Amino acid sequence: MDRMNNVTKSMTVKVGNVTIGGGNPIVVQTMCNTHTSDVEASVAQCVRLHNAGASLIRLTVPSIAQVESLREIKSRLRNMGIDTPLVADVHFSSEIAIACAEVVEKVRINPGNFHKDHEKAKEQFARLVSVCKKNGTAIRIGLNHGSLGERITNLYGNTPLAMKEAVLEWLQLCEDNDFNNVVISLKASNTFVMTEAYRLLFKEMQKRGKIFPLHLGVTEAGNGDAGRIKSAVGISALLSEGIGDTVRVSLTEIPENEIPVAQYLSDRYGRRLHSSMVSLNLDSKKAIATYDAPSKERLLLDFSCDFGKRLLDKEIDEVEIKGTYVGENGQRIDVSADGYAAYLVDEVMQAARRRFYRPEYIACPGCGRTMYNLENTFNEVKQRTAHLKGMVIAVMGCIVNGPGEMADADWGYVGEGNGMVSIYKGKEPVLRHVSESEAIDKLLELIEKK
Repeated sequence: MDRMNNVTKSMTVKVGNVTIGGGNPIVVQTMCNTHTSDVEASVAQCVRLHNAGASLIRLTVPSIAQVESLREIKSRLRNMGIDTPLVADVHFSSEIAIACAEVVEKVRINPGNFHKDHEKAKEQFARLVSVCKKNGTAIRIGLNHGSLGERITNLYGNTPLAMKEAVLEWLQLCEDNDFNNVVISLKASNTFVMTEAYRLLFKEMQKRGKIFPLHLGVTEAGNGDAGRIKSAVGISALLSEGIGDTVRVSLTEIPENEIPVAQYLSDRYGRRLHSSMVSLNLDSKKAIATYDAPSKERLLLDFSCDFGKRLLDKEIDEVEIKGTYVGENGQRIDVSADGYAAYLVDEVMQAARRRFYRPEYIACPGCGRTMYNLENTFNEVKQRTAHLKGMVIAVMGCIVNGPGEMADADWGYVGEGNGMVSIYKGKEPVLRHVSESEAIDKLLELIEKK
């Protein structure tokens, strides 16, 4: 379905000076990876993200003390004339969420860890809503596949259906409290799970006649080409159907790098940008596409969006790419040169979970909770495990979503803080308190002994 032909619009949500939903342009957002307690570094990064084009900026708030840091960051930005709305990312403490609602324009909570007791969670959510109403603060109900909570998974399993049902419970709480300034996300690192969950929820909201705006993202997508392709495949599949109002591309890189990819998606599905594909031949279950791309990056993104959905939904089984792109020196390069066409096909097939030609990596983008050099560690893990075709390996910044989001991984590396790491086999930790200097070696030793 073409996005612009989908006449069912979501409601509008105000986040400071930004409007999400209601047919407005798709909002581009990102998240700081600085420690929020480091006010100077956080302000500097917010300035860079604002200048790069972010319309919303999120910061983690892991302690009540950092609520005041957040207040100071906002004050300094406003004094500099930067009015980009700020979002507080809160886990495990409903009291922190309530405190943040008096400071920033939006608070992200995760239903799976808002409060351990569900009845108490409902009471605390009513308090949060009351503060949000008073201050004009929006809420994102940010559900992650890996942190659904035991009560929901016991009822529905760890499935897209469970994700949809969990969100519906919290939307009912919003209804009960007469609160509609709400955005929803249902993220997963598995593109199939992610797209299915959003589709199920969107269909249910259509049936109920009340569509809340949706925040799209493939969580823990990784970095480099693979992270960009995986994100583009999952997000574009939904945007092409008219599902989604704001996007965040999660890359294990500096957050400034996320914005051009998110902006591409916003522009493409806002009809401000078109694919560079010039011809398409569909023969049975195989597609042959010819491109005339203005850059290598555009070719990668165009190809991911043109065929990610088709592969995810099994409309086709194979794809072949031909044509050219413009290189850095302005020369036109054949896409088959140096095996680039075959590489792109392999990466898009893997992102759509149709064929695996290398290990599958799950890696968070890092944030103020991360206590080690996540990007360098992830790159080293990738280099040293590249031969393990089909194995799923996770590198996670901290314990907030780490163990849950990597539940499908064969092996996981999770930062504990204070220079220590836990190593997981499946869902179980097999080594704890391992020094960072030894952790990758220990991970490889365990994999080789399996």
